[in-house]
Amino acid sequence: MFDHIGLKVSDIAASARFFAAALEPLGLVPGPGDEASASFGPPGAPALWLGHGKARNGVHIAFTSPTRAAVEAFHVRGLAAGGRDNGPPGLRPDYGPTYFVAFLIDPDGNNVEAVCHEETR
Repeated sequence: MFDHIGLKVSDIAASARFFAAALEPLGLVPGPGDEASASFGPPGAPALWLGHGKARNGVHIAFTSPTRAAVEAFHVRGLAAGGRDNGPPGLRPDYGPTYFVAFLIDPDGNNVEAVCHEETR
């Protein structure tokens, strides 16, 4: 629902590794970037832009996942790439009857979510 989001990060390389690993299962890929920036989104349409700077008061970003399995892969790969667990994959019926989600904290303290609204695996 958003056009793009820009985040300030303290270490472009560490954040780029984290987002590349965590977002790949969701079908989001690296886009243009250099030593001072990185981007991610659907192929040819970057929507998340990382720029070097001081992160301020962590934000919450939720990415749509095509499947529950992709939510699980997001969590596993994000942890392996330096993220911290902020909620394992699973249903959150208090959010909605089909709200299947996982949460990670990225290298700068942002809460990154992958959510799938499908009924079953």
